[in-house]
Amino acid sequence: MYLRLRLFLSSLRAGLPEIPAIPALLAILPALVLGGFWLGGEDMLIMIALGFPICLAFSGLLWTALSRSLPQDDQDLDEEGFDQALDAAVQGAVATSRRTGCILLELDEYGALRERFGGGTTDAMMTHLTGRLRSALRSRDTVCRIEESMFAVCVAPVRQLDLGNMLHMAERLQSELEAPIVIDGTTAYVTASVGLAIDTGLRGANTQDRTGLALLNSATIALAEARRHAPSATRAFSCDMTQPMTGYDTELVREAGEALENGQIQPWYQPQISTDTGRISGFEALARWAHPVRGIIAPAEFLPALQQGAKMERLGEIMLYNALAALKSWDAAGLDVPHVGVNFSPEELRNPGLVKKIEWELDRFDLPASRLAVEILETVVASTPDDTVVHNIAGLSRLGCQIDLDDFGTGHASISSIRRFDVQRLKIDRSFVIKVDRDPEQQRMVAAILTMAEQLGLATLAEGVETSGEHAMLAQLGCGHVQGYGIGRPMPLDRTVDWAQTHLAKLAEVPAIGRRIG
Repeated sequence: MYLRLRLFLSSLRAGLPEIPAIPALLAILPALVLGGFWLGGEDMLIMIALGFPICLAFSGLLWTALSRSLPQDDQDLDEEGFDQALDAAVQGAVATSRRTGCILLELDEYGALRERFGGGTTDAMMTHLTGRLRSALRSRDTVCRIEESMFAVCVAPVRQLDLGNMLHMAERLQSELEAPIVIDGTTAYVTASVGLAIDTGLRGANTQDRTGLALLNSATIALAEARRHAPSATRAFSCDMTQPMTGYDTELVREAGEALENGQIQPWYQPQISTDTGRISGFEALARWAHPVRGIIAPAEFLPALQQGAKMERLGEIMLYNALAALKSWDAAGLDVPHVGVNFSPEELRNPGLVKKIEWELDRFDLPASRLAVEILETVVASTPDDTVVHNIAGLSRLGCQIDLDDFGTGHASISSIRRFDVQRLKIDRSFVIKVDRDPEQQRMVAAILTMAEQLGLATLAEGVETSGEHAMLAQLGCGHVQGYGIGRPMPLDRTVDWAQTHLAKLAEVPAIGRRIG
């Protein structure tokens, strides 16, 4: 209830004269007094002379007394309280011809962050980030952590609020979240995707369409769109956006399974390049769902549904077949692609017949095993007690496949487990790559990983490279290969040849990046 009252008073206060306006009002006071005397005589003169300043004083004192009697922070606000605050803000905006808005900010890789630092430390970090957001907002705005990885902001009603204002505010809040965080003596970097909506931009232009729930739903849809373009993406709600899928219920499991079988779920390919030569050293196959209504859907939204429907092995078969077919098409186009990387799920790795299946597929396409890079999550290597998984990975290595340890640095794999699984290349997780060109601690962490890899005779690839500065620093530190949005985004097969030809044409124009000596 106090939240509704706070927002009502904010609207009331916004309608009262501000301090800069009082001199102008005092300037017309003599005219009011003379007019009152002319029309109503001495009685009207006295009423205006005394009543005018009393009204101003009373309005200011009333606001001060009421605002001081209310809680002035949202430190303990929960999700239900935020919903009430948002609804009250919309109602206040409607009643006073003002505008309000909602901004949702979600950390892009919260799960990896929690695995790396632990639950307690991560929760403390989220509390710290909440404080950062609060310090960047006005006292009348409301911020709340509504999910494990998500923050919600309610913008108090104002007269002027347009898309430009909201985007500027969202950019400021995003910068607060993405600033370096010191955790247990280690500097960590996070990225956040942002979705926002203004109450006057909701579906339908009628007053009854402006509700807190409608505003929150619109911001949620915008956030889902931003997540599909993550990391660090921002999207504003528009009426042509569609409702995101929520919950992995039986209907979604069924729909995802059907999409897998009818060809809607296909691999897209992200290029990997050598830091020595700049030439393409491979592509990674990444699953994407081309939904007929929602467009391209990222794997984070549908992989859990496929897993729940026991379809991960079937997904692996489709990804492998198409990835090997892609190699043949690149060969036919005269494009030199040494190998393609395919992610293997724990379900696939537990299949005793996996090695024979891969061998058969390679023979089917007449490709040597060295053209296939088998990508395995570090969490699998670090925690699996399954001898079948060990047997399969060793068998694929003996077959000649390259074994890549994916997301290295998040699963705490030991040197003995790296040797046990016959890993040939470490893919350094992007949490170590972010701002590596500006943070000496990040540079030391990456340098330590590269030194270990060199001593173990392992190749290295850095994931999530997004800037030319990160690319240059990784090359100087000695990382062999790089991959990320700064190199090239995942793309359908029919766009890979054009991308590769354009990239190769630019190589002669780009000076070589030298390595650091010593």
